[in-house]
Amino acid sequence: MTRVIMHVDMDAFFASVELKRRPDLMDQPVVVGGRGDPNQRGVVSTATYAARVFGIHSGMPLRTASRLCPQAVFLPVDFSAYRAASADVFAELAKVSPQLQPVGLDEAYLDISDHRESAPVIGKRLKKSITQATGLVASVGIGPNRLLAKIASDLEKPDGLTQLAIADVPERVWPLPVRTLHGVGPRTAERLSALGVSTVGDLAALSMATLQTEFSQRHAHALHEAAHGRDERPVQTQRVRKSIGRERTFQQDCRSSARLAHDARLMLDEVHGRLLERDLAARTVTVKLRYRDFTTHTRSHSLEQASNQIEPLAALVHECLFAHRLHRAVRLLGVQLSSLESTV
Repeated sequence: MTRVIMHVDMDAFFASVELKRRPDLMDQPVVVGGRGDPNQRGVVSTATYAARVFGIHSGMPLRTASRLCPQAVFLPVDFSAYRAASADVFAELAKVSPQLQPVGLDEAYLDISDHRESAPVIGKRLKKSITQATGLVASVGIGPNRLLAKIASDLEKPDGLTQLAIADVPERVWPLPVRTLHGVGPRTAERLSALGVSTVGDLAALSMATLQTEFSQRHAHALHEAAHGRDERPVQTQRVRKSIGRERTFQQDCRSSARLAHDARLMLDEVHGRLLERDLAARTVTVKLRYRDFTTHTRSHSLEQASNQIEPLAALVHECLFAHRLHRAVRLLGVQLSSLESTV
């Protein structure tokens, strides 16, 4: 049976939640990120579509966003509000199908292959129910697999409802930038560029032999399949969390190893609390440092067995931290727990 997959993506989610609380900002360029102060370090988490027309996008430094759009309103991140709104959205998604795979707070895949109604009818009704329940707007993409469903949800944002079939790939997918494809990040895109590839269609036109001059056989095959709209990944209803972490960007570069050790322990305490809340244990600890020149280094150590006790994890954090070069000016510090296992 042919799969029918739906990808639901909330439009400018964080910003939309903020606009519900601040309707006076509707239609204004609003940027959400960090502490909401463009004069401090931090990055854009999201921006309204009115701000995006100025070239503002997620991951951009707040100071850059301020230069692009001085009149923008900057708001701090409020994850408690976003988690609450996300729970309301997912309650509506769960009414459509139990075959539901969350992707962060603001998007998900649903397998609706068993539904008797047409996918566009289901999508239209779902969009309406989300807006009625939350006051927020979603874009919905429909396809025979996760890859095309995800691409479809991006084609007509905001408030889109788009369906793609394999037969639509040459006309609607091949003209898109190759970065559109799942699994094509900056490094892969750069290597593809060396082969003359800038669009999905360029990639589709390459032979496997040519791809294998730059990539492994497995990677080349995955790229070839994606370029032709093929994707066998199922919707995974049991999502396994891979890691839990916390990062902090210092307002002023930190040169004190004692300060770094103190802050790393505070981060671990926070992350450890989330580990216990989820009935998990961790085997691997990673400490990340980003220096003034934006170079980023990580150090990881693992226990023989996963633990949810704070002291062995704290010992690994200390070991990882002091494996770094700490005499340099540090811009960002991060602590992550991974290789997670359930304790129940």
